[in-house]
Amino acid sequence: TTELSNQIRGLMKTFGLLVPAGKGSTFEKNVRSLLVDQDGLAPIVLPMLEAWRSMRIRATELGRQLVAAARQNQACQLLMSIPGVGTITATSFVTAIEDPNNFKKSRSVGAWLGLTTRRYQSGEVDYDGHISRRGDRHLRGLLYEAATVILTRSSADSALRTWGLKLRERIGFKRAAVAVARKLAVTMHAMLKAGEFFDRTAGATFGPRAR
Repeated sequence: TTELSNQIRGLMKTFGLLVPAGKGSTFEKNVRSLLVDQDGLAPIVLPMLEAWRSMRIRATELGRQLVAAARQNQACQLLMSIPGVGTITATSFVTAIEDPNNFKKSRSVGAWLGLTTRRYQSGEVDYDGHISRRGDRHLRGLLYEAATVILTRSSADSALRTWGLKLRERIGFKRAAVAVARKLAVTMHAMLKAGEFFDRTAGATFGPRAR
């Protein structure tokens, strides 16, 4: 939908019609308004606009189905107890991991997703190094987005967020976000393997009954 809306904007700009900033219904309203009396251009743009609108409707329907499925899935509910982890990230992680027992150690998940960096001889993680970027690119991006939310927009305090904020002060936002994403992947796998909810206080996990 983003690519299609950009194509519409670009096409109309070619004819001197600048679509004002706006998304969703605002974008559609602005485009239709500019196409009034554009007998030559309207037959070209309107079918594109209708395709854009149909894609948005379908995406909304799929989104509702995804939310409904996640609410019925215990594994997704566990992961969504983490501030910053929503339906898409939780579902994508559960789908990618399949069986938590596929990984003997939770730390292996970070490497599997390409989020592992070099290490100093002292054992401290060298966050100045580059991550391998191997594995599931889509899931890696979702974890990075979740880490960004934890570091910027989340109002829920947790040991993970505190650790990430301190790291941000020392090495910068981007590298800290990658480090939080890696730690998030490790934590999420441990939660699935133990069947336990996120513990904001300790940054670990605790049983469902104690939530």
